[in-house]
Amino acid sequence: MKFSRKFLWPFVPFYYLGSLTIKKLYDWGIYKSRSYDFPVICVGNLSVGGTGKSPFVSYLIELLQKDKQLATLSRGYKRSTTGFHIATANSTALEIGDEPLQFKVTHPKTIVAVDADRKNGIHQLRTQKTPPEIIILDDAFQHRKVQAGFQILLTAYYNRYTNDCMLPAGDLREPTSAAARATIIIVTKCPLDLSDTAQQKIIEQLQPLAHQKVYFTGIAYAEDIYAANTKIKLTAFLQDSFCLVTGIAEPAPLVSHLKNLGAKFTHLNFPDHHVFSQKELDKISTHKRILTTQKDFMRLQHVTALKNKLFYLPISIHFLNAEKDFIRQVYDFTSD
Repeated sequence: MKFSRKFLWPFVPFYYLGSLTIKKLYDWGIYKSRSYDFPVICVGNLSVGGTGKSPFVSYLIELLQKDKQLATLSRGYKRSTTGFHIATANSTALEIGDEPLQFKVTHPKTIVAVDADRKNGIHQLRTQKTPPEIIILDDAFQHRKVQAGFQILLTAYYNRYTNDCMLPAGDLREPTSAAARATIIIVTKCPLDLSDTAQQKIIEQLQPLAHQKVYFTGIAYAEDIYAANTKIKLTAFLQDSFCLVTGIAEPAPLVSHLKNLGAKFTHLNFPDHHVFSQKELDKISTHKRILTTQKDFMRLQHVTALKNKLFYLPISIHFLNAEKDFIRQVYDFTSD
C-alpha cells in the first residue's frame, strides 16, 4: 500500500465485497463462464499493471508461432474504436491500442485482435476464413466470462500481490485468494542474480497450490536501439546525453539499467498508456535525442517533430531457471 493512499483504506471492504460477489456468482453458476475445446492461454495479473504482460505475450508468440496459427486478443486499452477489430499493417495505436500494435509490428504473421468482450472476440476470431489454432488472451485474468484452459498469473518481484491490498488503497483488482485460478505463477522483473534461497523464500510467501509451479523471470535489455528504419548500438547512443520518455506502469528498472550503463539523461515520465497532448509533444520535441520504450514508440512514431531523433530500446524475457520445464508445460497444453 502506498502511503499517499492510506486514507482510502476504509473503502477497501467495498471493493473486496464486490469482487467476492462476482466470484460467488460464477462459482454458483449464476454467471456463466465459457470454456473451449482448443487451446486458450490467458496472461494476466491481480494488480492494475506493471507486471510485464506485453513482453511475456511476445515470448509466448515466439515460442508457439512456428508450429501453429496464433492469435492474440486484447482489450485495446485507450483506443478510439469500440468492438472487435483485427490489426492490419496500417493500424495505429489510436485505433487498436499501443500494446496490440506492438504485437503486430513485432510478430506480423500473428493475428492480433482487440475486443473488450473477450467471449465475442474469441467467437469472431474462430469464424475467420483461417481461424487461429491457439488464442492468447492479454490481460484477461479478471474476464470470468471466458475460462482459459491455461492461466498464467504474473506478479512483479518488487510489488508481489502478497505484499499488496485491494483498490483503492492498494493496486489489487482482486483478493490474493484469486491466485488459486492460476495454472502457473511467474514472478517477473527479478534481479538476474536472484539466488535460489531468495527464490524459495518468495515461493513460501506466495503459498502456491499443489498443482501450481512458480517460475522466475527477469528483463533482458537489447544491445541495440531502433528507429523506424535504423538500428544503432546502445553503447554508442549513450555517449551523449538524451531525453528518456516513458509512459509505462513502472519505469524504474529501465531507469536503473541506463544509469548502471553510465547514461546521462533527462527523464520525462508519464502514466501508463498515456495519450500525449500537443503541449507535451512540443516539450518532448525540444530534445535532440530521445529514447523511449517499444510500447511508447507505437504512440510516438508518427509525430513529425520527432522524426529522425526518436529511438526505442527493446526488452525480452529471461528465465532465471527451469525454462525448459515451463516450455514443456505450455507444449503439453497446446498439443492436447
